[in-house]
Amino acid sequence: MAHLFVKDIKPGSNINDIYLVTQPVLRPTTKGDLYIAMYLSDRTGKVNCRMWQATESLYQQIPSEGFIQIRGKSELYQNALQIVVNDIQVVSQDKVNLADYMARTEKDVPQMYARLKEILGRIVHPQLKALVDSFLYNKDLMILFCNAPAAMQMHHNFLGGLLEHTLNMMEVAEAIFPLYPKIQKDLVRAAVFLHDIAKTKELSYKAAISYTDTGQLLGHIVLGTQMVSLAADKLAAAGKPVDAAVLDSLLHIMITHHGAYEFGSPKLPATPEAFMVSYIDNLDAKMNQTTTLIENDSSEGNWTAYQKSLETKLYRTRALEQ
Repeated sequence: MAHLFVKDIKPGSNINDIYLVTQPVLRPTTKGDLYIAMYLSDRTGKVNCRMWQATESLYQQIPSEGFIQIRGKSELYQNALQIVVNDIQVVSQDKVNLADYMARTEKDVPQMYARLKEILGRIVHPQLKALVDSFLYNKDLMILFCNAPAAMQMHHNFLGGLLEHTLNMMEVAEAIFPLYPKIQKDLVRAAVFLHDIAKTKELSYKAAISYTDTGQLLGHIVLGTQMVSLAADKLAAAGKPVDAAVLDSLLHIMITHHGAYEFGSPKLPATPEAFMVSYIDNLDAKMNQTTTLIENDSSEGNWTAYQKSLETKLYRTRALEQ
């Protein structure tokens, strides 16, 4: 029987299918009974799920991240879809087709990676070139880089998303360089490539996208600066040091690319290159986020549901196609 994807679930549907479960929590109701709150997902989306009249022993059987077969019914709650489950059975990962549950980039990964290397090949500054090459020629790291998502939820949250996001940013930078001739292009190229390199350590994506313990504790900005600093130390030990001013400028772009303290940047952009990378990063993230939300939102009418991360609803009508 074909899998019923989350995006195709309508309110009032009877459901008997396998989904990826994440973040199960055992909670008491106002009357003191126990219920389980969790998320169910596949490659098309995520939905809230509740199981009433639960028990501690049943809760202990549910993996914190794994597959379960559920029997239940979908409903609208506060204008959002949720599933009320009557029965749960844990399913082994080898019994499912992971392609149904892990979203993957629709673009050609080898082609994207080849294009990324082509653009990085334009770097002429010898120290930045050596630093970038130390990452590019780390085969194991590049395998992770080409498969990693760019985020857990916000944007490009699918396998290959990190590569797609990085290449998109690189293409935007190359397109606008002629408009800003005073920009230090090699700094921007290196920083775009390395700004999210530590997503390979921050995120786990074997069955679902989640944070590693290291990622949760440190985050990709700190981890990324560690990776670049370590690479620079190795070059220095090999007699090929990176000038302090060059390294500081690169690390500054990396630690400021979120653009604001409230978004996790320990410092604010203070160079033209840092502003450029921060704005390009935000542009590509927002374009992916908004188009994905419009495509996947299940609300009826011309507007999506309110999107907390964007602080607005999204207008989904395409004016030029009416």
